[in-house]
Amino acid sequence: MKNEETVLSEREKILARVREALKAPVPSPVSHGHVLPPAAAYPARQWLPKVGETFDDQLALFAKNAAELKADFQLLNSADEMCQALVRLRDTAGWRRVAGHSGDLTNAVCPALNLPLLRTDRAYDVHELEACDVGISECDALIAQTGSVLVTNRSAGGRALSVLPPHHVVLARREQLVADLPAAFELLQQKYAENYPSMISFITGPSRTGDIERILVLGAHGPKRLTIFCL
Repeated sequence: MKNEETVLSEREKILARVREALKAPVPSPVSHGHVLPPAAAYPARQWLPKVGETFDDQLALFAKNAAELKADFQLLNSADEMCQALVRLRDTAGWRRVAGHSGDLTNAVCPALNLPLLRTDRAYDVHELEACDVGISECDALIAQTGSVLVTNRSAGGRALSVLPPHHVVLARREQLVADLPAAFELLQQKYAENYPSMISFITGPSRTGDIERILVLGAHGPKRLTIFCL
């Protein structure tokens, strides 16, 4: 009985903290024109790392963070350059099977690989996806503050494409670069409003773990390699 009372007491403490947190106002879009509140309305920004205001500042920060996370980031100037970069990766990594989905960028560049392509926005066998050497997806945003890639199941060809193949290649555009995490959530609100995707993920470098003797191991729970191409 005493143990049950202790458990209930701890449960009530947790619920009390949740109730207190829910009292904090959550900024939301203004109904007319979906105008979002100013940056000052997001108090979390005062604790987050500062981000430059210009595109060049944010691009440089994203590239720096991506490199520190052991992700390969390349800024390209055309779809042709993106095709050439993918072909070079295909040849150096020895890809034989590719997974992707339908999208403006994926449709433009994946055929250049001249490899069997498994599309995850159609019916597919998960074992065939696991056997692919690379998953090529689009994204919702690149976040300068953390070097993260924001994907949803709608922008990235489902839930599994960015997880199962050992190499994840992200195709993005310059206009998808946002400054920080609050800006990323603003983007999600503007883009999806009341119809949010069932999966939202912030990919911050390749999969990694340091569980065993604090030794960093890449690819333990997902792709061990992350490449980001931006037009």
